[in-house]
Order: sequence, then C-alpha cells, then structure tokens
Amino acid sequence: MIKSMTGFGRGEKREDGKEFVVEIKTVNHRYSDIYIKIPRQISFLEDRVRDVVSKRISRGKADVFISYDNYGEDSRKVIFDEALAKAYLNAVEQLRDKYGLKDDISVSLISGFPDVLRVEKEEEDAEKLWELLGEAVENALDALVSMREIEGQELKKNVLEKADCIEGILAEITKRAPNVVYEYKKRLENRIKELLDQQTVDESRIAMEVAIFADRCSIDEELVRLGSHINQLRETFNLEQPVGRKLDFLLQEMNREINTIGSKASDLEITRYVVEVKSELEKIREQIQNIE
Repeated sequence: MIKSMTGFGRGEKREDGKEFVVEIKTVNHRYSDIYIKIPRQISFLEDRVRDVVSKRISRGKADVFISYDNYGEDSRKVIFDEALAKAYLNAVEQLRDKYGLKDDISVSLISGFPDVLRVEKEEEDAEKLWELLGEAVENALDALVSMREIEGQELKKNVLEKADCIEGILAEITKRAPNVVYEYKKRLENRIKELLDQQTVDESRIAMEVAIFADRCSIDEELVRLGSHINQLRETFNLEQPVGRKLDFLLQEMNREINTIGSKASDLEITRYVVEVKSELEKIREQIQNIE
C-alpha cells in the first residue's frame, strides 16, 4: 500500500508501576534517517528500538521520543553503609567523652549523617523492560503507519488524476503532430514560390526537404515512451513495496521525453501543450517527494 512519509503515532504501555510513552514523528527525506531520544537509564535498549522502527519505516526522517517512569514499590532500595555509620558513631562517642557531653546518641542521629542511608534505583530486568517498551513502540508504529497509509492514498489519487490529465494532453499532441509536417510543406512551397516568382516548383525537391524535416521533428517515439511511463506509473502504485524512488525515476524519464518533444516539435500549439505537461509533472514531483 502507498504510504506518505509524513505522519505521527503515539503508543503507551503501563504495567506493574512501569510506564512507557513512545511518540514517533516522520517527515519526508531522501533516505532513511532515524533519531531516537531515550532516557539514559534505558539507553541500552536503543538499538532494539532502532531495529523495530527500521523494519516498519523504510524511507523518511523519523524522530522517536521515549519517556519512562517507574512508580513501582520495587523501583528504589535503601542502602545502609555500616562502616560509615560505625565511623560516625566512634567520632560522636569521642566527642562526648572528651567534652563530657550529654549522651543522646540515637538511631535518628546516626541515620541523619550524610550517606549513612542512601537511596539507589533497583536494577531492572532488561528483558521485561524491553517487553513493555517493545509493545509501546509497536503501538506507536501502528498509529503512525495508519496515518501514513491514509495520506498515501490521497497522494496516489492526486497523482493518478494528474497522470490522466497528462494523458489527455498527449492525445492532443498526437492529433496535432501530423499537421506540423503538412504546414511545414505548405510554408516551404509558398516560400519557394515567392523566391522563384513562379507557380510551379520542383515537387521532388520539396518532397525531399519535407521528408528530412519530418524525420528530424518526429515525436512518435517520445509519445510512445511517455504513454508507457504513464502506464508504469499506474502499475507502480499497485505494488506492495515502497515505491517512492521508482516513481521519482519514472518522473525523471517523463521529463526527459517531454523536453525532447518540446525541442523537436517546432509548433506553437505543441509547445503550449508541452508547457502544460511540464506543469503537471512538476505538481506530481512535489507529491511523490512525500511518498515512501
């Protein structure tokens, strides 16, 4: 299915006090470019996230934002530094004995000294974290891809409408092309008559000049190739794989053919048609820049 390169998706996963929120934003880009912003404490999962995203997004710039909170009871633990507490206790006792101070040493006193008790984050199960984060990432990707597919269908519809328009213009060029040679023949005859100031001219000479002109300005091959490219464009939209690069190549070929027609056909009406086709091709180019 045709996908746009522009989209947004959000996924969440909450379990056992752990909460992951993943947001993915994509825009058009010539290649695949994935940027991931992930909390430092779970940065070891970044490569896994990148692998999952790259399998679902083959082209475009993707910004992946991940937030993680752990509200579970097992998220923190208190560490008692026994050696440090003993050192504090010895120092307090020395102070008491030396100055004859009141003995009010208590648990609350010792525990209040710096670093006797400290809070540390519990080491978490990496596979369990990935199980939750992976689901959040997939949820975000599902939402993103859905949006990209919807916009992709709109882009497909728009491009095919313009392809139909181009096909109609090419039909007019095809009808007009034979008249170019005929009108050249008439102009040549009239010019020769004016130069020779007589009513009879060498028909064989004119026929030879017309044949040379007809061969030089023939656009039959270009019209056939353009028609073939339009058919290929329609067929490409039915492929299941990403088609953006192929469409871009086809468009380059179509531009090359219409430019050749413009340079070979010395006819104002055909030139006007060529300008119309190039205008439609430029509109298509703008659209396919956003197709994956």
